[in-house]
Amino acid sequence: MKKLFTLCTIFYLCFSFAQDIELESFASGFNRPVNIKHAGDNRLFVMEQDGIIKIVNSDGTVETTNFLNIDDRVRSIGNEQGLLGLAFHPDFATNGYFFVNYTNNSGDTVISRFSRIGENPTIADPNSELIILTYSQPFSNHNGGELHFGSDGYLYISSGDGGSGGDPQNNGQNLNSLLGKLLRIDVNNSSASNLYDIPADNPFVGDANARDEIWAYGLRNPWKFSFDSLTDDLWIADVGQNAREEINQAAPTDAGLNYGWRCYEGNSSYNLAGCPSSSTLTFPVSEYSHSGGRCSITGGYVYRGLTYPNLVGTYLFGDVCTQEIGYLKFENGSWNSTFESFSGNWVAFGEDINGELYVSSLGGNIFKITDSLLSIDENTQSSISIYPNPANTFLNIDFPIGSSQDSTSIDIYDIQGKLIKSVLKNNNDTFTSVNISDLKSGFYILKIESEERKKITRKFVVN
Repeated sequence: MKKLFTLCTIFYLCFSFAQDIELESFASGFNRPVNIKHAGDNRLFVMEQDGIIKIVNSDGTVETTNFLNIDDRVRSIGNEQGLLGLAFHPDFATNGYFFVNYTNNSGDTVISRFSRIGENPTIADPNSELIILTYSQPFSNHNGGELHFGSDGYLYISSGDGGSGGDPQNNGQNLNSLLGKLLRIDVNNSSASNLYDIPADNPFVGDANARDEIWAYGLRNPWKFSFDSLTDDLWIADVGQNAREEINQAAPTDAGLNYGWRCYEGNSSYNLAGCPSSSTLTFPVSEYSHSGGRCSITGGYVYRGLTYPNLVGTYLFGDVCTQEIGYLKFENGSWNSTFESFSGNWVAFGEDINGELYVSSLGGNIFKITDSLLSIDENTQSSISIYPNPANTFLNIDFPIGSSQDSTSIDIYDIQGKLIKSVLKNNNDTFTSVNISDLKSGFYILKIESEERKKITRKFVVN
């Protein structure tokens, strides 16, 4: 039986609020699962750091036969070395190609293509390796290591700055180095005689002082990045040095961005020697300090599933050290982040074919991320009464006597997260009735928020 790991954080607006997310146990028994991907079907592929990829079926059962085992060529001695990145070719169902990023036995990064065995969807051929790209790693940490195909069909690769501390070789700002970068290459016609091509619109093509493969630079250790499956926006979570963790967002056409490392750590200056003007840099949309034991960000995804509309448009991420999961959303003209405490060293997030999200703990467990506000019956479990539900013409809200004297906004969103209606509760009112006669039949989200930004969210149905 699956177990629910319930968040125990309580908010107050003179009444208690339910938590926003929960973790549902999905699969277990893995050895350091550091990547989770789908291949265009309802399975998940879980990458273990020592060199093994396993298949998890949609019901959480794990295939007994490994999809791929290349432990013999993977070095995973350091915490940041190993089999790190996985990306399935957009035409995997037809060509059977997938790509991995791993640290070889010499300690260097290798990007390789493998093939499944014939039409067998459950086994890959370890002897089918075509090494696409190799670059040296001067130290054992900051390997980066994530892989994704963009909607443009090109392969994106995140590389760390080469390691040690403080980027002693200044790789992040060096355009002649592949380290500290986001790379973008065309592997659609890869062969032994032509390993990869350079997309013509890469920003430094033709620049004799820069590598053609570079798409963006100024990164420290982009352990995880992802694309928003709706907007194609790029999200990069860059692990900080000793003070700040940062989250970067960019449009899919924003080429040649400089994210600032080692000049800046987040929004704070770090080492400005020889740095360009700050006006030429791209600063994070969100950052957080190492207060409270936080120390290392694990980037996730923007939720675009259909099961939990309250999460739509939210970027989820984690911190390895504090075992927190955070979520970031653009509200009222600014990015707002929230942290919730769970139990697990979160090292990877995954997205399935339906846009639902998963997270893996270094200890070997994988959880599905769910919305705690799943059932409309929860409307009766708070000291606020919301009725009737389902509703037809009016939705009534009873506030407890002695509730907050602050102004309180009442917002209604559709299933896609679009604001449909907004009203304001008068300071002393304990009853508000919202006219919903103009709403179409369907499912909606009700959000009640005070001036102090304390809030409650509930679901309701319009007949």
